[in-house]
Amino acid sequence: MFLKVQLPWNVIIPAENLDAKGLMLQRSIVVCLLDDFAKKRATKDLGYYLAVSTLESIGEGKVRPQTGDVLFPVVFSGITFKIFRGEILEGVVHKVLKHGVLLKCGPIENIYLSSLKMPGYRYVPGENPVFLNDKTSKIGKDVAVRFIVLGTKWLEAEREFQALVSLEGDYLGPVS
Repeated sequence: MFLKVQLPWNVIIPAENLDAKGLMLQRSIVVCLLDDFAKKRATKDLGYYLAVSTLESIGEGKVRPQTGDVLFPVVFSGITFKIFRGEILEGVVHKVLKHGVLLKCGPIENIYLSSLKMPGYRYVPGENPVFLNDKTSKIGKDVAVRFIVLGTKWLEAEREFQALVSLEGDYLGPVS
């Protein structure tokens, strides 16, 4: 699910980037904010950071005595992506395993669909392994699949989410 969030942030502008006339200050703040935002990647509470939409306010800068850099408190609006239990999403298969498949959905790359959660599908090994059902529907590499989220897990060290999903439900499965 996409979320619109308002976040406070501290932006540090190096002394050499400060302009005597102050004309480039706002531009420097925005550039540093976008750099910091991209490096942060995701948080457990808000999900994956996708975009900064508007810069709401820039506070008064405070000079850091040791370096001469200036710290500006800013508030901005942004868009994040976080998956929730019970949500129906679409993803693309990027790896087929004997006991299930791994999918990607937006910035989330570790979504596991177990073969036990694919009713009616059976594993067919080979050079390009797939899961087939009796209606000749197939789930293989690069196939788009609609699924329901059973659970999510936040991995702090990697700063990413993992999810367990299922095809048990109406209108779930490969999308053509």
